[in-house]
Amino acid sequence: MAETDIAKRAAFDIIRYAQAWEDADILVAALRPKASDTIVSIASAGDNALALLAEGPERVIAVDLNPVQLACVRMRTAMYRMHTHAEFLELMGSRPSGRRSHLLDQVAATLSDEDQKFWLGFKDQVVKYGVGGVGKFEKYFRTFREWVLPFVHNSETIDSLLRERHPEERAAFYEQHWNIWGWRMMLKGFFSRFVMGKLGRDPAFFDHVEGGPSSQVARLTRKALVDQDPAVNPYLHWILRGTHGDALPRALAEERFETIRDRLDRLEIRLCTVETLADEGVKADAFNLSDIFEYMSPEAHEKAYGTILAASRPGARIAYWNMMAPRRVPASLASKVTTNAELEAKLKPLDKAFFYSDFVIEEVA
Repeated sequence: MAETDIAKRAAFDIIRYAQAWEDADILVAALRPKASDTIVSIASAGDNALALLAEGPERVIAVDLNPVQLACVRMRTAMYRMHTHAEFLELMGSRPSGRRSHLLDQVAATLSDEDQKFWLGFKDQVVKYGVGGVGKFEKYFRTFREWVLPFVHNSETIDSLLRERHPEERAAFYEQHWNIWGWRMMLKGFFSRFVMGKLGRDPAFFDHVEGGPSSQVARLTRKALVDQDPAVNPYLHWILRGTHGDALPRALAEERFETIRDRLDRLEIRLCTVETLADEGVKADAFNLSDIFEYMSPEAHEKAYGTILAASRPGARIAYWNMMAPRRVPASLASKVTTNAELEAKLKPLDKAFFYSDFVIEEVA
């Protein structure tokens, strides 16, 4: 099994991602959910599965190999059920709060004994950073924000960067005030393969890529700070400020809060692989695959893609990201899918999760 090959090499006993780090806006535009759809989504922390749920499909199946990530999804759904939107954002960490301890106690009381014990074990961290700030990847960015970035840019410069500006003004600010020598040197060091593997991602996830991410991060950061508007980028806000402020990810937006709450009975949370679903006879209309292919050898990628096709209905949409490994449909299976190059070209410039090099949209013939 391709996915279980990852499980043998990487540690899946910690929260890797306490929130989603892929842009649900372009994901929804790529998968175009319909009322009759069954959608399979890599669970991660649950945000993008919930963003898809808000679009009204018949069924969303959130799958993951990491049981701890599924505990994140169950916490997220319990928060939707228990709290108001404002309380949700406070407990999430999207907004400042002095009452996270109380909010956590409230929602923990509705969880299973196992999940309650798990989350109360994180209470000190949740109180400080929010539920969305307790993963390894979030800690990596917190280290950057608190201990590295201040040597290059002060709080006033960061606030200025996140202010709404016209594109020409953003370019001038970037060149004159942000992209200084210290910033460029810091990118090379902190976003190197070694540091990211040690502090951010599991080192095993770099087994099938060449080089390091620092040069790519430097190039794509300019896109996020100049070509796009930093003021409305939730991922950039969290990296630089540790909150979302008013720049909320899709699933956290107030206009979708009640809709998601009302549709939680359509969400299935499964500790399994896509292969397991195929063996069970599940047929899906759309797949959110996060960036799973990047962590696979070419052979494992081919096997996993074949499994996805086995679990697909005709016309199924498949969407996934690449950061460093250039993964697309394997040549041996290329006749079974088409690439929606036109939609890719439209959506990739809009991707607010700017550290990915590619966003792939394929459709089953």
